Amino acid sequence: MVDQLAEVFSRPDLRLVPVHESPAGREWWRSSVIYQIYPRSFRDRRGDGIGDLQGITAELATLAELDIDAVWLSPFYRSPQKDAGYDVADYCSVDPIFGTLEDFDALITEASRHHIRVIVDLVPNHCSDAHPLFQAALAAGPGSPERDMFIFRDGTGENGDTPPNNWQSHFGGPAWTRITEPDGTPGQWYLHLFDSSQPDFNWDSPAVHAEFERILRFWLDRGVGGFRVDVAHALIKKTGLPDWGGRADGSSSEGYPGSEAPMFGQPGIHDIYRSWRNILDSYDGDRVLCAEATIDPIERLTDWVRADEMHQTFNFAYLHHPWHAPALRHVIESSLRAFDQVGAPTTWVLSNHDVVRHTSRFGLTGAGPRTGDGLGPRDEQPNLELGLARARAATLLMLGLPGGVYLYQGEELGLPDHTLLPDEFRQDPTFHRTAGERVGRDGNRVPLPWKANQPSYGFSDAGKSWLPQPPIWGKHSRDIEQRNPDSTLNLYRNALSLRRALRLGDGSLAWWPEHDDEGLVCFVNGSTLVAMNMGEDPVKLPALPLLLGSAADALEGDRLRPNRTVWMRVGS
Repeated sequence: MVDQLAEVFSRPDLRLVPVHESPAGREWWRSSVIYQIYPRSFRDRRGDGIGDLQGITAELATLAELDIDAVWLSPFYRSPQKDAGYDVADYCSVDPIFGTLEDFDALITEASRHHIRVIVDLVPNHCSDAHPLFQAALAAGPGSPERDMFIFRDGTGENGDTPPNNWQSHFGGPAWTRITEPDGTPGQWYLHLFDSSQPDFNWDSPAVHAEFERILRFWLDRGVGGFRVDVAHALIKKTGLPDWGGRADGSSSEGYPGSEAPMFGQPGIHDIYRSWRNILDSYDGDRVLCAEATIDPIERLTDWVRADEMHQTFNFAYLHHPWHAPALRHVIESSLRAFDQVGAPTTWVLSNHDVVRHTSRFGLTGAGPRTGDGLGPRDEQPNLELGLARARAATLLMLGLPGGVYLYQGEELGLPDHTLLPDEFRQDPTFHRTAGERVGRDGNRVPLPWKANQPSYGFSDAGKSWLPQPPIWGKHSRDIEQRNPDSTLNLYRNALSLRRALRLGDGSLAWWPEHDDEGLVCFVNGSTLVAMNMGEDPVKLPALPLLLGSAADALEGDRLRPNRTVWMRVGS
């Protein structure tokens, strides 16, 4: 291939830099396109302004047009909804706001008809304080087997009125809450790495292992294609629960490398996932596990996807890459080389329900908010024209990479965040636990626009919407974008179809290093040249047939315009 490329480029001395070879395995998850659905904001068919399972089922044919392999559903379980369903009160039921188990079974059946797998979100680090197991722990008292299923500790200081350690919640404030014991006296403290309504399970308890194995089998028996595992790196805590002076989310900071965070990435966690992998492997249909593990550096992240553990893990280094070509090239190469060492695919993602959508993020001149925060009216507002151009370019580059891809609902419409959402509508616990200092994630969870000239832009059959939609939603509505050949929706459709036809997900990667502009990211995947210009000036490219561009004006003659990406054919 290298000789062929040199001939095509009329450069016998051209030296491509191989990074990744096509994998020997052809399992579906190695090159998968998985579409994340945030159920309450996808489509409302029951008329209460909250998206539901019936709405998802009704639109599966629409999603099939994107040529996806699977959908991943954020939590739809019975829940008080204090953290949008990540506070689970019953892992084996459907919350009435989303429908019934019968609705879920109908969704599985319809998805199968469209050859789409259904992956569900599993939340094993914590549950709701309304969960019967936690209520039993409160009632049973210190030292009981029921209380041993959670992380209860006596307080320190006089009368035990100081938390057991200094850990902080992801959502702000202490990670400990003191309870009142059954006899009415001030009692023990329980750990919650997130909201106080989300007590952490104690994974040193065999009863917790047995409970989650039961849950896995319940959903596997109903036909799910696998599980996305929420905060998969947090289940085991370091013995003794020592103090931690670093970031609450365990990311590295000066003097506090993430590898030393006592609440994340402990070695014993891998035995859990080995046992889960054995359960999934006992079912037919190639079921998958995907880890949400915020681990750095990338080389440590690959521990989660060794051959006998998970199949995939999110690549947060890639998701958070800046608009800077050398940094992006480094993330791509280091990811591919690290995951190749354990025979696992690299997965790529640009948006999800916890981060600012990449249309907004790439329109900022500054660094933007910290992970887990959104943009509010008092923040710098993104340049949406610039952001959309860059988002389309970044998407086309991502879809040209070998490995798996995750898409977040609405990104195929080019949706930005609702950055002007009034405070009175905010529901994210981060906003409330920090008294509004951090606005939280509601802005990227606004219900989708389906039809431009209908109430709630067609999201709800009754014209309702649990969060208000911004006025600019109309021009991004699916019906408008369907009719525009240059729309972001049609860019996604064309790119995803071509990605499958060219087998780019199963492909290889070699850098094309012969350029003078540090703003260019350019590589060859099989017979396709992928080039993105992250600089400020047009960049000359080889004279090759154009397959697809992120914009109709991507090329000026033989030059790639800034904030644009192209796919070009190499060879015949």
